[in-house]
Amino acid sequence: MARTEVVAMILAGGQGSRLGVLTKTVAKPAVPFGSRYRIIDFPLSNCVNSGIEIVGVLTQYQPLALNTYVGNGHPWDLDRNNAGAYILPPYQSNAGSDWYKGTANAIYQNMSFIDDNDPEYVVILSGDHIYKMDYAAMLKSHIEKGADATIAVYEVPWEEAPRFGILNTKEDDVIEEFEEKPAKPKSNLASMGVYIFTWSVLRQALIEDEANPDSNNDFGKNIVPNLLAQGKKLCAYRFSGYWKDVGTISSLWETNMDILDKPEEINLVDRSWKIFSRNPVKPSHFIGSGAKVKNSALTDGCRIFGDVEHSVLSESVIVEKGAIVKDCVLMPGVVVKEGAHIERCLIDVGTIIGKDVKAGNFVEGEGPYTNHKICSEGICVFERGLKIKDGAVIPANSMVDSDLEVPDDQNIIESTFRT
Repeated sequence: MARTEVVAMILAGGQGSRLGVLTKTVAKPAVPFGSRYRIIDFPLSNCVNSGIEIVGVLTQYQPLALNTYVGNGHPWDLDRNNAGAYILPPYQSNAGSDWYKGTANAIYQNMSFIDDNDPEYVVILSGDHIYKMDYAAMLKSHIEKGADATIAVYEVPWEEAPRFGILNTKEDDVIEEFEEKPAKPKSNLASMGVYIFTWSVLRQALIEDEANPDSNNDFGKNIVPNLLAQGKKLCAYRFSGYWKDVGTISSLWETNMDILDKPEEINLVDRSWKIFSRNPVKPSHFIGSGAKVKNSALTDGCRIFGDVEHSVLSESVIVEKGAIVKDCVLMPGVVVKEGAHIERCLIDVGTIIGKDVKAGNFVEGEGPYTNHKICSEGICVFERGLKIKDGAVIPANSMVDSDLEVPDDQNIIESTFRT
């Protein structure tokens, strides 16, 4: 790809409310993932590996952590002259200021950034999916078919199709209809939220969409159906690799577990398609003489003295002697004190699990932190920066949130602190 041929825009401003306390203070793309990554590492790395050198990252909700993490783009080799990663928050202009009202409006508000780079094509990406994809191959298909827009699609099980935006196609994968979460889907080709547009076509579509007061300013709900109605040529691009939307607690936990269970599908040590990240400099991990570590992923700075099985541990995690950690995702700086037993837990940055705590899917009953709306499959979630009281018992499907008002005799949070 030539430098001026294509610009990528990553939509990274979503709140991610379905992740509960994990996105209380950070945007979803900044949530830690897979021992040494953040979610946004995947689209950024895909851009670099695909030869895209100009990447706009559109932020909005809780942008500080994400802005700091992306920085000047150096870890992804995106800090070059006349190229690089650019943070694009909502801003005030002569016409006034406004939060991004939808995915299409977010791109509309940054048309000047795209125009300044004068690309022929624009790639629109979500900042919250885990996958490895060659956008150059998708662009080649877009050009060869003479498409106005190309949408990446993934074949999902038919029983899951009603949960997705579904694209119905005719010959040569030309799209003839888009259905948003259809009750009776006609196909199982789900939109991945990965688009390539010829910029002149998208630019006009964005202007028309913004002028419509009844629009949701959304790509799936408005831009794509409008282009189809205008007779534009939209094509599907079939993707068959690993792809997961980690927008829920269960999908985030499951995708972390896939690193351990499906290494051939989600290969994070593939040197031909490296996933880059901004990692702190830490000492090597250490496993004590009495520790047991089985089928787990851990990274720099971890210190393990207890038992860890089928778990994903980020940097600087400490598991003390006598502690049991199973089927868990522990984010940077988490400490599990001696005697604690945790299973199927997602624990955010810096939280300390006290001595002899019992938490997870093996703990029956319900408690004040039970949250069936967000937590399922026995998974427990802990907010960042908590100190959990020694001996606390936390049942399955709990979300430990410091803002939740609970009776004093049922409060398991000893203290909170910033991380």
